[in-house]
Amino acid sequence: MGYEFKRKGVHVALGPLVGPLGRVATGGRNWEGASNDPYLTGVLAAETIRGIQDAGVMASLKHMIGNEQELYRFPTKDTLNRTVDKLLNGLLKTELGFKGFVVSDWDAQHTGTAAALAGLDMAMPDGQAFWGANFTEAYLNGSVPISRLDDMATRIIASWYKLGQDKPSFPSIGIGMPYNLSEPHRIVDARDLASRSTIYQGAIEGHVLVKNHKNVLPLKHPKVLAVFGYDAKAPPQYMPNRNNLRTNPFLLGYEASFNQLPLALSQTQIDWPSQLQIAINGTYSVGSGSGANSGPYISAPLDALQRRAMKDDTVVYWDLAMEPGLSGFYEAADVCLVFINAFASEGMDRPGLHDDYSDGIIQTVAATCNNTMVVIHNAGVRLVDQWIEHPNVTALIFAHLPGQDSGNSLVDLLYGDAVFSSKLPYTVLKNESDYGDMLYHSHAIAPYSYYPQSDFTEGVYIDYRAFDAKDVTPRYEFGFGLSYTTFEYSNLRIVKSEGAYAGAYPVGKIGDGGQVDLWDILATVTATIKNTGSMKGSEVAQLYIGIPGGPMKQLRGFDKVWINPRKKVKVSFDITRRDLSQWDTTVQKWYLHPGPYTLYVGASSRNLPLDGTLYI
Repeated sequence: MGYEFKRKGVHVALGPLVGPLGRVATGGRNWEGASNDPYLTGVLAAETIRGIQDAGVMASLKHMIGNEQELYRFPTKDTLNRTVDKLLNGLLKTELGFKGFVVSDWDAQHTGTAAALAGLDMAMPDGQAFWGANFTEAYLNGSVPISRLDDMATRIIASWYKLGQDKPSFPSIGIGMPYNLSEPHRIVDARDLASRSTIYQGAIEGHVLVKNHKNVLPLKHPKVLAVFGYDAKAPPQYMPNRNNLRTNPFLLGYEASFNQLPLALSQTQIDWPSQLQIAINGTYSVGSGSGANSGPYISAPLDALQRRAMKDDTVVYWDLAMEPGLSGFYEAADVCLVFINAFASEGMDRPGLHDDYSDGIIQTVAATCNNTMVVIHNAGVRLVDQWIEHPNVTALIFAHLPGQDSGNSLVDLLYGDAVFSSKLPYTVLKNESDYGDMLYHSHAIAPYSYYPQSDFTEGVYIDYRAFDAKDVTPRYEFGFGLSYTTFEYSNLRIVKSEGAYAGAYPVGKIGDGGQVDLWDILATVTATIKNTGSMKGSEVAQLYIGIPGGPMKQLRGFDKVWINPRKKVKVSFDITRRDLSQWDTTVQKWYLHPGPYTLYVGASSRNLPLDGTLYI
């Protein structure tokens, strides 16, 4: 995941553990984030951090806040100015009690004294341009107090000790990779066979089924299966570039778009060609940019389907070079699978949320094949309303970015050897215009023609919270996803915690994540879920809370439970003071509003059959 760097024996994993929140729908790096919801993103990031640091490796969250578009990202005459409250010293190190060190992205330090005073502790890949001898002068003449220098060093060294990297049992520093792979070097195989099942299961969990008309899935030994679309095959090249690791398409996830996309992307180009909506040269298994990686193989969908066809004695036809408007012998197929993708990359924001070329392929196939299933490998939101209501489009899967087991995992899901159980971490609307001001990046317009301005005036109203407030009807709402079975919710119970402090503001000392009593449990919510279908399956139960004066509802809990047919399972959610609080900009603390809070439990942000009231 991203880079790993070693400095003075310190092992740090740099990866997009927390990417953009999807504030801008066409943001080029939205795929690096876990979700458009901050609660879900926070929970998943915390679990990822624990996993990395349990192995003794420091986890570095990138990027903190505000990196919501690629346009005007780098310092030029028209660098984007993002207006957000002061973050590093005030929010991160004081309010949240962060004791680690703050590290810049590669070549992202652009000031010396100001960066140090603002809270930057380490510059990568080095700080010679702005620090070095200049920094020595800065603390000698008092521009940077010695206490700040001590704090920087303490945070870095303390992190080294916290992860046990000082112990003799800690593995020695890795040997790294040569800049030129053609040079003689020792090859290290860092793969762990024990991780194979985790990688595969991650691919399974990344698929979201959103349409399954008359239960056409799972497939039941089709006699003839036809495959269409540029995304079904493996990319024509999957080979490391021997000359330059940093611009290597093999490492940066550009395999499916190589020869189509310039690797030296410009962050100041406003209107990208529409063909950059897709990666035309093969299946899109990982996002593109410095957060990408490349596995030991790519299981392409067509390859995996052919292996299954050999087992089932199914006939497979395919036409992956089809242009919209051409016709084929679709009538013979029991099932037509169309594979398209939605490309996104660091270095550019997406031109839009759909492309006419891919939509044309789907419409052409659906015009003749009465059982057309669509699979989209999408690095972000992808609109589907040009064809989703076509009577011959029977199924739709947002496959996202499955990695090396792309085809293997998809085929297991299509045939029911694995079950769909995941939900959308973002909202899919019906039209691009429905996203309003949050569709595209901020531009350089008067009076900021040379200093583009991006004001985060929407506050917390991003994705479903904004669409709820504006009464926008989505195609597929946040948290939506189908299974091969059905579920029923009942028996909502809300129990307040006895003796819990419920004053207006927290009074505890600062710990990891803020004042410690922010995490006091004020109530517990339980509900019962029954599998009402005939197949086994997992359901993601979701808890939303309507906070007085805030959004209509915000995600505040989720639980994924496995339920056998006709059986019931109880789910439980603890509600903390922080879950119910709003930030008071005057007092600069989390405020617990007295009064009623509406609680909802259900299957998605707009399918919430259970609701009740919690009084504070």
